Formats: sequence, C-alpha cells, structure tokens
Amino acid sequence: MNLSIEDTDRVIEMAWEDRTTFEAINYQFGLKEQEVIELMRTEMKPSSFKMWRKRVQGRKTKHEKLRTFEKGRFKCSRQKQITHNSISKR
Repeated sequence: MNLSIEDTDRVIEMAWEDRTTFEAINYQFGLKEQEVIELMRTEMKPSSFKMWRKRVQGRKTKHEKLRTFEKGRFKCSRQKQITHNSISKR
C-alpha cells in the first residue's frame, strides 16, 4: 500500500463515513476491506481504531450487497470536505 498522505487521509475519511461502502473505497483506491482495516489500525490511535471497528462491524451500509447504493456516489452531498483529520496519528 503506497498511498500519498492525502489519499491516506481520504481513505480514513471515507471509512468513517456511514454511507461510503468498502466497495467504493476499493473502486477509488484499490484497497480491499481487510486492507482498509489494516490501514485504519496503523494510522489511527488504538482507541479510535477500536471505536471505528465497533461502529462498522456488521453495519449494512458499509457493504454494497447489503444495501441499495446509488452508483457513482461515494460521499454524502451534505458532507463538508475534511483535510488532515485529527484522528490519524500524523
């Protein structure tokens, strides 16, 4: 996984979004669900990672097959652009 700092931040942001599926992250960045989990584990504080895992584990909205998904839309239109989030270790 060789992502730029901006791409890493964007993947973290997308992983935190309830409406963004792992398939959307895979489509944009080529990362499978397990790779996203590993990225989150290495880039986040342990307490933040545990909170995130608890939130997304078994969540239907994170898996395209378990929900209806508007093709081509990876982020909520109401969400503001987030850069250099404070959740990452950097």
